[in-house]
Amino acid sequence: MADNKLLPKLSQNLLEILDDKEYYDITIEVGSDPYVKVFRAHMVILDYRSPYLRRILSTNKKKNDGILTNIKLPNISPEIFHVLLRYIYGGSLSLEEYDISDLIKILVTANELSLQELIHYIESFLIKNKTNWMEQNFELIYQTSFETDSFPELQKYCTDLISKEPDKIFNSPNFSTIPERLLITLVQKDNLQMKEIQVWEHVIKWGLAQNPELPSDPTSFSKDDFNTLKHTLQQCLSFIRFHDLNPKEFSKKVLPYKRIFPKELYKELLDYFLDDDSKETLPRISNLKQTSTVDDIRRVTNSDKKPQEDISMESGTFTKLDENKQNVSTNNIKNIDSKIITFQHADIISKWINRLKSTDKPTTSYEFKLLYRDSRDWSSGFLNRFKKFHEICLNQPHTVTVVKVEGSNEILGGYNPIGWKFDGDYGVTKDSFIFSFNNHNVENYILSRVKNEKEAIRKILYLSQGPSFGDLYLFQSASNQLKISCKNTTYEKPISRINDSIILEFELFKIDI
Repeated sequence: MADNKLLPKLSQNLLEILDDKEYYDITIEVGSDPYVKVFRAHMVILDYRSPYLRRILSTNKKKNDGILTNIKLPNISPEIFHVLLRYIYGGSLSLEEYDISDLIKILVTANELSLQELIHYIESFLIKNKTNWMEQNFELIYQTSFETDSFPELQKYCTDLISKEPDKIFNSPNFSTIPERLLITLVQKDNLQMKEIQVWEHVIKWGLAQNPELPSDPTSFSKDDFNTLKHTLQQCLSFIRFHDLNPKEFSKKVLPYKRIFPKELYKELLDYFLDDDSKETLPRISNLKQTSTVDDIRRVTNSDKKPQEDISMESGTFTKLDENKQNVSTNNIKNIDSKIITFQHADIISKWINRLKSTDKPTTSYEFKLLYRDSRDWSSGFLNRFKKFHEICLNQPHTVTVVKVEGSNEILGGYNPIGWKFDGDYGVTKDSFIFSFNNHNVENYILSRVKNEKEAIRKILYLSQGPSFGDLYLFQSASNQLKISCKNTTYEKPISRINDSIILEFELFKIDI
């Protein structure tokens, strides 16, 4: 007789023990008023089957006074806990019996109880059997999978779907309900398997869906209508590769919405598409090796152009420049992996570190090594957002923080030459600085050096506090939002007017000096 044929009987007996009303030694109150249910269980089984419950039980040692041990799980649904308790005892769970929405709840609760084997089992089941539902409810799957690092298979499913089959998300009936952050993640994917004009059309579709009062035809828009759509899409526009469009696509699909563009970007695009020599399709930056310099990009995109013409990279797009306009040299930047800044930004920041002007010739070659990216490394939990930042960046000197803010064309950031400390004391240095760039013009910036070196780096103690300079600090709000604030007390001048603004993304780089 094969060994596994004995397991069903064992599972049945263990479930009978769970249902027994005589020999239990612990009660568990699950849920919150008015929906609370009390479960009877056995400490030895809970201790060995759930690391989470083991930790709770270790602080509730059984006493020899005849009083039962009691624990409370107010944040868990009684219905879901009932399912998982039977799994804990019986070691089996028939997933086909449950609605997919309930399976997601079971998955999330299994993670809370540290039931790793079950997590893997549910992930595999969903990916193998429920892909259609997950595509239709991609927002829920995406949000659930990236709230924690415990769902790697679902995370891979989401990233693969975004890259390889974006049309399934864009064409989903629920596409218009996805949050802006997910839309930006989709649009900025360098290996997106979709034509750029299709990306643009979906972005417009999403923007109109957020404002159902707007006409579907832009020729019927009022000035206020354009301003409304402009405000809705302002964070997405910089990630569209407009230079990958052909002139007909630009004329028919983009020009009708010209009034939603920032003036600098619109002028740049108009100059590009009116130039007969600029009609060829340009590749996405990611199609080139990441270690390429702007000069390498020029050689690829400009091989058939006249000698006096030049190509510069700004905010992820290509801009045609006059030969007499001074370009920012980026030859000294070895490499940068960023969703926020380009080689040009990094070059200017490097000069500031050396106390040079942006127009000075670079004297040192730096490498920007990505240590932390919020969309990749953030930690879930109430006021726990920056846990990994504290772990990864402790005592790391020479770091640059860059931030993209919702509702702003600015890129904000700061340089910390000393190691990050999380002991609640100020960091003292005379070499730190904070800065802001205009998202559409790398040469439009504000640099502010520290004037009160004793409070150059802000006090950081809690896991809800991120990179913080005297006048620029990142934090997790009580409503669980990632925010940034600026003021002007310890640095020379203000770099922005934002206050308590929501962060779309932030990154922290180690500078090899």
